[in-house]
Amino acid sequence: MWCQLPKAESPPVATDSPVPDAIAALVRVAHPSWHAILARGLQGVADADPGYLPGLLKAPYLPTAGRLFAAFAQPLAAVRYVLVGEGPYPRAASATGVCFMDGAVGSLWAPTGLSKQVNRATSLRNFMKMLLVTEGRLHPERTSGDALMSIGSAAVTGSCGSIGSLAQLQDNLLRHGFLLLNAALAFRPDVPPIREARGWQPFLRSVLAALAQYAEAAGQAPPTLVLWGKIAAQVDTLPESAGFPKAVAEHPYNLSFIGNQEMQALFGPMHLLAVASPASVAGAVQAASMINSLVK
Repeated sequence: MWCQLPKAESPPVATDSPVPDAIAALVRVAHPSWHAILARGLQGVADADPGYLPGLLKAPYLPTAGRLFAAFAQPLAAVRYVLVGEGPYPRAASATGVCFMDGAVGSLWAPTGLSKQVNRATSLRNFMKMLLVTEGRLHPERTSGDALMSIGSAAVTGSCGSIGSLAQLQDNLLRHGFLLLNAALAFRPDVPPIREARGWQPFLRSVLAALAQYAEAAGQAPPTLVLWGKIAAQVDTLPESAGFPKAVAEHPYNLSFIGNQEMQALFGPMHLLAVASPASVAGAVQAASMINSLVK
């Protein structure tokens, strides 16, 4: 049943700190259900630190091409999980505005195992190995070299029902209701990531408040917050996160992530490396179409 989305209650802020037009205009890339929420979040950022958003416009930052709010293409009503990473990749080709999705990666596989692009993207490589261990396709003590060869060979030939590209992995995550967000939406080489993330905390508070209020209005549990790394874990200190279920892990850059049992339990049942059946894809498209019509 559709529930009318209530107005999100952002933290009390002043109203005399304008959001630069060039930043405010980027909200248009988001799904319409997010527009007012993101605008409130930006106002919160501007009031907490009037120089922060203008500072983004003084020097190049990532992601480029107007993708600062690309994660919010996922409709609010579809969100079941909020995956929070630390910040955008520090490379223009990789930073997409979507957490964990490295734009420099195309194919996931090679006949010898994982593709060169995946092997260079350490976090993605460890995430995929964690999924393969969870599915029983890799032994937790043998996750590289020859152990991956048969898996990669079968995936390349299409004989094992595995997805082949990062775009398909992102689609699978979206179908399971993931909002792929970063604690810091921007990256600048001269700004420490933890300070960058601090500037975005009022924005995240607005996002969390809206998700909590939507869930309450719909009579359902809030989305699960999946927090990767120390910077993302600071989201747990925000008062708006109090009522959310949480799954907290080390950053996937760490080898220990492969054996993280909480992550295995969370992601294993989703079968993210499997090609979605036509029925599930059609159902997802139909649901997305219904959600889009309801939130307009």
